[in-house]
Amino acid sequence: MAKRYGGKFSPEGAPDNAPDAAALTNRFRGKKAYNSNIRAKLLFLIPLPLLFSGIGELKAGNGNGMIFEWGALAALLLAAWLLRDGLQAEEAYNTRKVARPPAIPRKIFASVLTGAGVALAAFGGAHVALFSSLVFGAAATIAHGLSFGIDPLRSKGMEGFDEFETDRVAKAVDRAEKLLAETISASKRFNDRTLEGRIESLASAARDMFRTVEEDPRDLARARKFMGVYLKGARDATIKFADLYARNRDPAAREDYEALLSDLEQSFADHRDVLLLDDRSDLDVEIEVLRDRLKQEGVSAKR
Repeated sequence: MAKRYGGKFSPEGAPDNAPDAAALTNRFRGKKAYNSNIRAKLLFLIPLPLLFSGIGELKAGNGNGMIFEWGALAALLLAAWLLRDGLQAEEAYNTRKVARPPAIPRKIFASVLTGAGVALAAFGGAHVALFSSLVFGAAATIAHGLSFGIDPLRSKGMEGFDEFETDRVAKAVDRAEKLLAETISASKRFNDRTLEGRIESLASAARDMFRTVEEDPRDLARARKFMGVYLKGARDATIKFADLYARNRDPAAREDYEALLSDLEQSFADHRDVLLLDDRSDLDVEIEVLRDRLKQEGVSAKR
């Protein structure tokens, strides 16, 4: 019986020799639901009346009032844009186990710009006294900061590793995540849900290995080829395949590309298992060393 979505008999279904969907890595594993912050989105709409009030000031012959109104509009829209990016950067920071703070404190700048926009609108549009306008602006800055918080300001890593090691891991994961994002972006040109799902599955396997390296930065040297060379090759192959598949949906090229994705995904999963096995071996060695030390000290562990 034909399936409505995703089956081999559907218009965009996988070919007969494609791996079973149940055998593929769950592409949503390890992901959080998208956090749609309605309050942040509303900040793009709330300042829009300033556009029309500025036009009104212009018609009334008040050029200075127009400048204040539109200046406030620009400041508030820029603040909303910075806030949106700041929230996304914070979410990425919270997801990672080893991460550096965002290079630009966007949320803090957004709070300051919000206060500046409110002060400009109050002083130029409502013709409020300068001191009162500054008070309104300060109150808006504080309210914005309390509502959305501030940016992460400190690096975070695993205890027991120095800052140099965790910083190396954070930079390597940042570069690998960028390669993954470029690969996923190129896959959107396929217009093929099955292939896009395979890319998401590969990304999940790669991110599982990222998390393993973050837990033990000593694994970075052994994973560097996977996080650099292999992901770069996957990105380049995806871009070239997207160009070819857009012109000619060649089934042979698709089969070769899917085989490449399967090999890469399996390689990432196998290498992650190797890293975990080595970590277990290191733990066993540490336990044996401690037991030998206890025996030398004449202390026997109670069982």
